[in-house]
Amino acid sequence: MRISLSVLAWLIGAGHIWARYTGQRSQAFWLKPMPIILFMVLTLLAVEPVSTTYRLFVLIGLLFSMAGDIFLALPQDRFVLGLASFLIAHLCYIAAFGSRSGVHFTWWVVAAAIIYGAVMLSLLWPGVASGLRLPVLIYLLVILVMGWQATEQWLQVRDGSSLLAMAGALLFVLSDSALALNKFRAPFGAADAVVMITYYAAQWLIALSVEK
Repeated sequence: MRISLSVLAWLIGAGHIWARYTGQRSQAFWLKPMPIILFMVLTLLAVEPVSTTYRLFVLIGLLFSMAGDIFLALPQDRFVLGLASFLIAHLCYIAAFGSRSGVHFTWWVVAAAIIYGAVMLSLLWPGVASGLRLPVLIYLLVILVMGWQATEQWLQVRDGSSLLAMAGALLFVLSDSALALNKFRAPFGAADAVVMITYYAAQWLIALSVEK
């Protein structure tokens, strides 16, 4: 069942990307959140979850991610609402990772997050409107904390679940980075494919990390 749901989610995700590139806006809108719904089902089907708390936080994170998908896909400008939804999702994922390993400070992980964040800010800042600078800064800080804590979880726990969570979190950082560069720095043709493939992969891996 888990394999079938994963395959179906990826097929729908591929359909969404195809619809975006072929200008089928209505199909793209309805297809976009469907893989996330299936990933939510994956978390609920975990026979032996790492913990009920972890599963609950991941489930809520996926729910707010789905809301963010819908806001960002609306024809009206709902960028801030989408940003806020994903911000809550990342906070839920941080809580999930912390529920297993607590909060830790490995110097090289923190340093890598700070350097990455500084580079991204230097690239994005000139193109970010003044009214969006604070939300973008807060969002960047939160997603970097998510990647940092997912990595700390893996360093502390060192099991398959924590490895999946770390891979998913880092892919999420990559996906959001590509999205931000496309929106605020310089649009590029492959942006939709890069952003959505890494995004779906990130959510899929985090959903799978619920199982021991």
